[in-house]
Amino acid sequence: MFDALTDKLTAVFARLGNKGRLTESDVDEALREVRLALLEADVNFKVARDFAARIKERAVASDALRGVSPGQQVVKLVHEQLVELLGEGNRALVPGPTLPAPLLLVGLQGSGKTTAAAKLALHFRKRQENALLIAADLRRPAAMDQLEALARQLDVPIHRESAGPDDAPAVARNGLARARETGAKWAIVDTGGRIQIDDALMSELAEMKRILNPAETLMVVDAMTGQDAVNAAAEFHERVGLTGLILSKLDGDARGGAALSAMRVTGVPVKFAGVGEKPDALEPFHPERMASRILGMGDVVTLVERVQEQVSEEQAAQLERKMRRAELDLDDFLLQLRQLRNMGPLSSLMEMIPGARGLRGKLPQGEMDEKRVRRLEAIIGSMTPWERRRPERINGSRRKRIAAGSGTTPADVNQLLAQFQQTRKLMKRLASGKGRNPLSSALPRL
Repeated sequence: MFDALTDKLTAVFARLGNKGRLTESDVDEALREVRLALLEADVNFKVARDFAARIKERAVASDALRGVSPGQQVVKLVHEQLVELLGEGNRALVPGPTLPAPLLLVGLQGSGKTTAAAKLALHFRKRQENALLIAADLRRPAAMDQLEALARQLDVPIHRESAGPDDAPAVARNGLARARETGAKWAIVDTGGRIQIDDALMSELAEMKRILNPAETLMVVDAMTGQDAVNAAAEFHERVGLTGLILSKLDGDARGGAALSAMRVTGVPVKFAGVGEKPDALEPFHPERMASRILGMGDVVTLVERVQEQVSEEQAAQLERKMRRAELDLDDFLLQLRQLRNMGPLSSLMEMIPGARGLRGKLPQGEMDEKRVRRLEAIIGSMTPWERRRPERINGSRRKRIAAGSGTTPADVNQLLAQFQQTRKLMKRLASGKGRNPLSSALPRL
């Protein structure tokens, strides 16, 4: 989402870095370009103006222009201001003194509340905290069906009733009672979408909050709708009282200004970011990590966390032993491909690697094409267990059969096998510490 903004900020900082010494006019010009980049990214104009003014004030106060590497000092000030803009402090969900803890989800129509409810239930399950989903969006029948389907997919309990469109407060009360009976720690209430100028629906929401006394009231904000959604969130906060925001669709191709303006305009923290459609595509929002991504510095911490979710210590140790002995087979290769897919889109992973953003622009488009990953999976999936363990023994007739079974060509199969043999050799050298910078060559061409 922040690609255009990142490119422009990176270009500004590159020009500053080329100067041995910065004058005040250099900084003024750079901050003018930063402010324009923020405005083009749909950041609230007051937020963009205050952002540049605070950086200028800090640059003068800290005497950064006369320090060592003044260009880097300015980058540091921009990073610090971005973190402050996105909001610092604890963003953990606090259940409160009594259980179950109600969590009320609110928002405009189509913002992604129902999907966010399921994602939160999975988030709690990963933390060993039981949650009950409560279907209180009674004005859109498909919402209850959608939530029930997601609950079934995730094996999460759900409370659903046959009730009229005006019975949402009663359904929420009954759902909370059921959560208490089942011993759930969280009761996640999915409410119907509404606009802030509809007094009747906003009064209904206020009534639900009075009944539930929720530990958390989170508004789901569609990051692709821009400033209108953020301004609506500010009015929701005034009418209902929010404790946090969830930014949905942060993986989209919109300009991203809503994400940067949300905390400053509403006054409440962003607690989660939706980064995909899958149930596990929900990340706790870390301002310092997001600021690093926007400035093209990567996000190694989040990358490591994703890897740890997919690869256990035992699997890592076993893979290392196989690498040292050159015993990697196509089953291992297939496992790595699937783990890579589960970690999210390849483009988002590249953004987390410091310095890899520039590399991504130099790679051929096919290198980042996830369809190629699925094609490799299909080729390996068409092989027998014996062929996966002994890929060097696959002859011409077997290659034709594998190609036919995977919907590819023998040339595709040949390319995969040749690439795998090269990767296995380079992995052995990498594990033994031999060779000169083999990692770049060992990365499989997708």
